[in-house]
Amino acid sequence: MRIGILSRNANLYSTRRLCEAATERGHEVQVVDALKCYMNINMQTPSIHVRGKELMPFDAIIPRIGASITFYGTAVLRQFEMMGVYPLNESVAVTRSRDKLRSLQLLSRKGIGLPVTGFANQASNIPDLIDMVGGPPLVIKMLEGTQGIGVVLAETRKAAESVIEAFMGLKAEIMVQEFIREAGGADIRCFVLGGKVVAAMKRQAKEGEFRSNLHRGGKASLVRLTPEERSTAVRAAKTMGLNVAGVDILRSNHGPVVMEVNSSPGLEGIEAATNKDVAGKVIEFLEKNAKAHKTRTKGSRG
Repeated sequence: MRIGILSRNANLYSTRRLCEAATERGHEVQVVDALKCYMNINMQTPSIHVRGKELMPFDAIIPRIGASITFYGTAVLRQFEMMGVYPLNESVAVTRSRDKLRSLQLLSRKGIGLPVTGFANQASNIPDLIDMVGGPPLVIKMLEGTQGIGVVLAETRKAAESVIEAFMGLKAEIMVQEFIREAGGADIRCFVLGGKVVAAMKRQAKEGEFRSNLHRGGKASLVRLTPEERSTAVRAAKTMGLNVAGVDILRSNHGPVVMEVNSSPGLEGIEAATNKDVAGKVIEFLEKNAKAHKTRTKGSRG
């Protein structure tokens, strides 16, 4: 099988591991930088070109599209889909999962546990918004933030009002969420593949930090999931329409709540914590499922 990986950097751990796993299983693999691609969009022979040459056809494409290039990256992924290439994650599902507000609305509609979340457009609504979510402490998140950037914990009402006003003044889109104190600065990353949780790790924030992202100094360890946590992760990925997803869950007093569904989950932390060949499992999934012109995944079409 000929496999393409949409990634801006072939040396990134996740990209490198997927290349190794594909090569070990006898496949031909090529890393493609989405931003260096340009497209011929036509009815008869849609194509993708890089540096003056047309890309040879792929059987499957693995999108590793960073949040900062979502628009162009998913456009390139759509072009591959038009050409009959099987996507590990479909372009519409990647786009859907990148919209944090839309994601939460879709998850809510499916009855999946979430932290109480508020969203408003006008500063005059801030007092009611804070009361609606449950008052301080509150977590304030930029909708465009990644890896814990643009996430603020406001411990008092005054601080919450000031931060929300500041973000609104900068025309930044934000949402306000209840702070799950009982989670103790820890979350669970579930790696969902083909409707199953194939690996899971607990991420614990460092002392004095509430964000558990590994990029911010969080520590990863093996974790045993409850049946409810496993079911929640699988349902969240299915709702987004993702074959592969990193579903981040907090353990709250009212059960597991989903914080985010990531369409390009990293492999380094979870492979180290679980000692599992997650990259190999991804390639194995492609071997079983990659078929030309098969791009639709079951899940929400919202």
